[in-house]
Amino acid sequence: MAHTVTLLTRAGCGSCERIHGQLVPLCGRAGARLEVVDVDEAADRELAVEYGDRLPVVLVDGAEHSCWEVDDDELIGTLAEPEPFPGWD
Repeated sequence: MAHTVTLLTRAGCGSCERIHGQLVPLCGRAGARLEVVDVDEAADRELAVEYGDRLPVVLVDGAEHSCWEVDDDELIGTLAEPEPFPGWD
C-alpha cells in the first residue's frame, strides 16, 4: 500500500495549480497516490471551514504536511517512510 498525498485546493487558485505541478513528479517518483480535493466541492463541508483560508494544503495519509509551500526534500523524506498501518496513529 502506497502513501496517499492529498492536495486541498480551490478553483481559480494559482498557488494550488503551481503546487499540483510540483507534486505530480514527486508523487510519481515515490510511488505515492496523488488526489486533489476542491474544498468548495467536497462532500465534507468542514474542509472548506478548516482549510479554506490557507490553501493550498498538502496532507500525507490524512495528516497535514504543509500549506502554501512544499519543500521537495521534506516531502520526499516523508514519502520514504513506511506507511502507517490502518488504525495506528
